[in-house]
Amino acid sequence: MNIAVVDGQGGGIGRAIVDRVKKAFPDINVIALGTNSVATGQMLRAGADDGATGENAIIHNMQHVDIVIGVIGILNANSMMGELSPAMASAIGGSHTYKILLPINRCHIHVVSVEELSVSEHVDNAVKALGSYLKSL
Repeated sequence: MNIAVVDGQGGGIGRAIVDRVKKAFPDINVIALGTNSVATGQMLRAGADDGATGENAIIHNMQHVDIVIGVIGILNANSMMGELSPAMASAIGGSHTYKILLPINRCHIHVVSVEELSVSEHVDNAVKALGSYLKSL
């Protein structure tokens, strides 16, 4: 089982996701995919098993992972202040992998009918969703 965590900018949300996923599921292979080297480095320091940076790395790895976790903005071209390219968004959105998306209302996306929670609570919910999905396999 390979899980990709996609993040950009400072990598803080990706770091939190990797940390909690590895604590909850230590045997699962987590790949840190950063839109920049800072984000990738943060996720690697949090315990990701492997990491890669940039457009080609994200596009390539969407063919090789089972699950993708990140903020909802990873489906939106030019999100993260332009760091997430249209090709990255297309590769992630067009991938047949199972997607667990945190409803963070940034990147010109406002998700309605979702509880206003802290980033930490959204990460906890993402890890719970991952556990439910893994049990269903």
